[in-house]
Amino acid sequence: MDSMEIDLKRELVIRVSSSNFKEEVIKSNLPVVLDFYAGWCGPCRMVSPAMEHLSREYEGRVKFVKIDTDENSDVANSFNILALPTILLLESGKIKDTIVGANPVELYRQHIDKIFRIQASD
Repeated sequence: MDSMEIDLKRELVIRVSSSNFKEEVIKSNLPVVLDFYAGWCGPCRMVSPAMEHLSREYEGRVKFVKIDTDENSDVANSFNILALPTILLLESGKIKDTIVGANPVELYRQHIDKIFRIQASD
């Protein structure tokens, strides 16, 4: 396996919990795409590959994180998460956009480009 293969398999979506949420999300110097999910949620599993794909396109310019709502219900409750998956776009700890449900990768890209004014790299 060469270094290119290893790099492609590196996971760029960071899993966070209640204990490191403030540091990783609220205090982030980068804009954040936050994926609220649960292991039992089928549509959540459909969103995961899209987030991985986008995390590579926006690497170093947007931080991608995911949080399990079953294990971190306090965080989900603080954001009034009522449906899964829910994707929040945050900047300086403030919600800039909300996307509910599983959607095509292009829809997420459009929201990221518009809200954060950042273009994906090819």
